Amino acid sequence: MTGVPIKVLVIDDEPPIRKLLRMGLGTQGYDILEASNGKIALELLAHQPALIILDLGLPDIQGHELLRIIRARNAHVPVVVLSSRGDEAGKVQALDLGADDYLTKPFGMEELLARMRAALRHQLQVQGERPVFHAGSLAVDLVRRIVKVGDKDVKLSPKEYELLRVLVQHAGKVLTHRFLLKELWDELTDAQYLRVYVRQLRQKIEPDPERPQFLLTETGIGYRLRAPD
Repeated sequence: MTGVPIKVLVIDDEPPIRKLLRMGLGTQGYDILEASNGKIALELLAHQPALIILDLGLPDIQGHELLRIIRARNAHVPVVVLSSRGDEAGKVQALDLGADDYLTKPFGMEELLARMRAALRHQLQVQGERPVFHAGSLAVDLVRRIVKVGDKDVKLSPKEYELLRVLVQHAGKVLTHRFLLKELWDELTDAQYLRVYVRQLRQKIEPDPERPQFLLTETGIGYRLRAPD
């Protein structure tokens, strides 16, 4: 990593985890701020971290409530949740509250770094940095509404395009079924409609729809579009 170090706020009450992250992220050039509880974390928000790593099991403030407070103060800072809780309901709740991604302990440092890079790229997209999305052979021009895989134009139905547009605008981030249903229909629509359109979209953009490279399933939670290159 070159240039100005990216400031990362690590919120975790376990000293060994904070040490692991301090050493692992520090070697990659990240500037680490550490908070052992929610109170300290809220004070450190004044340092304007570029990304937050949040453990849900904190001693003073319930993790989901802290995430809600963080989002109220800063709607755009990427948040990657770390937790020993593997239940789908907890993951969905964190993502619906605005987390960009979710990793369950124990986790691999390389995977965490990849998720962090994806979350930071997603933030740039939200800020309008990429009118044309590229991931491998997939290209989506959000201005001209043109979709290509390699040199081949892909013709999508209006609803297929709207699904792809939402995924592109949040590329690299897990989008829950509830979020997508609310964006594309009215949230009361049966999730089967979403699965049908995901399957149709994969048939058109994936080299092998049975082994998707771009539109990935987060089992029981939702979908993630591969982060841009």
